[in-house]
Amino acid sequence: MLTLREKVEEAASAIRARTRVVPRFGITLGTGLGGLVGEVQVETRIAYKEIPWFPDPRVTSHSGTLILGTLGGKPVAALEGRYHLYEGYSLEEITLPVRVLKALGIECAVFSNAAGGLNPHFRTGDIMVISDHLNLMGVNPLVGPNDDALGPRFPDMCEPYDLKLVSALESLALKCGIRATRGVYAALTGPCLETRAEYRMLRAIGADAVGMSTVPEVIVAVHAGLKVVGISCITDLCLPDALKPVNIKEILRVAGESEPKITALVRHFIEHYPVFVG
Repeated sequence: MLTLREKVEEAASAIRARTRVVPRFGITLGTGLGGLVGEVQVETRIAYKEIPWFPDPRVTSHSGTLILGTLGGKPVAALEGRYHLYEGYSLEEITLPVRVLKALGIECAVFSNAAGGLNPHFRTGDIMVISDHLNLMGVNPLVGPNDDALGPRFPDMCEPYDLKLVSALESLALKCGIRATRGVYAALTGPCLETRAEYRMLRAIGADAVGMSTVPEVIVAVHAGLKVVGISCITDLCLPDALKPVNIKEILRVAGESEPKITALVRHFIEHYPVFVG
């Protein structure tokens, strides 16, 4: 049976055999936010089913394709589709793409997602730059034996989202005329949405938005030594005293309408990245 490191290398080797791109940035595209791929000058497309150890995504809005090319003049790898705990995948499967992108050469991981807004100041379609998170999934992708070649046994999480980059994204949003603010993202397993009491609890403990992804991937990205940024599209409002049943079609519509904003923000971020890093 192969070790995690061997699976990562097998997947990375299969990808290297099909592309000349050595990506500096890895972008994970969440529900309804795949439009960014249209901005990439594509050199290679690889279906997940053609990459060793990559399962097919089970969410219909996730295409399950790895895109390699350039964005803003810089080499990128974009994951069209992610895996979720509620789909029945293991945490190793969910986070494997992050480790493979690291093996391919990325230095910065950009995560996007669709999320419910808990902050009463939010409006649907707003962009939230993730400044911190709450892992309420009850699980952690680093549980089990640690391979020191992949990362340290006890990675520090005092700043999982690089705060220099958070500030840079906020500044870029302002220059682009995009309404964006920083906030805390809470991750739960799903797939059911939360009750009124749960929304009250989440807000009371400091969450500004809630979703069912991103946090396991971020933990692994930090473990792997990557710089991390995260962007949430607020697709619905989770205000317990004015709660309405969720309409999935409406969530996808809002995410689709927000695509141009996220696309512009990520493109400008990648274009100007060396300036932020100094």
